[in-house]
Amino acid sequence: MRWLLFLSRLAFICGFFFLLSVTLLIFNWVNNEALESTIIIIGYVMGLILLPFTCLCYLGVRLVSRKLKEYVPLWLIVANLFWLLFFIFFIFYLNDPYYHQK
Repeated sequence: MRWLLFLSRLAFICGFFFLLSVTLLIFNWVNNEALESTIIIIGYVMGLILLPFTCLCYLGVRLVSRKLKEYVPLWLIVANLFWLLFFIFFIFYLNDPYYHQK
């Protein structure tokens, strides 16, 4: 189950980059366009793929063996669930019909 630990760490990094890319929407704190595009790609694209897949793997391991904490630390599981909820909230916020009204 080392693959699940690796996937969890990668999803955590993608969640952190998602937070950085959200802050790039608010504040333009990066002056390098290559670095900015890298942050956005890792945050949005990889986060969109890896965060739900990781949480589905958590659910699958939990249903099959019920010993998820033996493979992945609890703080990493909670952090990835938090990143997924933050990602879902952000997507619903952007698709809100009142967001685009003035």
